[in-house]
Amino acid sequence: MFDNLQPNNIIAIIAIISGIAILGYFSWKTLMTSKIFQKGVNLYQQENYKDAEVAFRQVISLNSTNDVVHLLLGDSLMQQGRLEEAIEQFQEVIHRAPKKVDAYLRLSNAFMRQEKKGEAITTLQKARDLCQAQRQQEKAEQINLILQKISAKNS
Repeated sequence: MFDNLQPNNIIAIIAIISGIAILGYFSWKTLMTSKIFQKGVNLYQQENYKDAEVAFRQVISLNSTNDVVHLLLGDSLMQQGRLEEAIEQFQEVIHRAPKKVDAYLRLSNAFMRQEKKGEAITTLQKARDLCQAQRQQEKAEQINLILQKISAKNS
């Protein structure tokens, strides 16, 4: 049956089988990541922040560049009072995706919880400026209102 196979045909068959195996692996990995992510979201919604943290860390171990997972992990850590660790997650997202407004808003919230109003204000101003640059005027106005409230409390 395989007596008539030329070397080029054998190479092509090996390439196709390898491609199918790689595709299968990435499909499996994506499915597993998706299931663990959904589990983390469900746990977070149930206010089970410790187990949500575990799930989000598992997702990050499979795909470390998913910004949404880092934000949710930071939220889970904040809910547990682990502000420094949460700040690290938010700053990592900002470092990787400096135009992601949600990361600045969450970072500002963490700074407010630490009573670091100066850092919170600076971070909110960056978020507002990004919103304006991205033509998200309504969100920029909401941030301005927050900034005014914080400034009024400092006066």
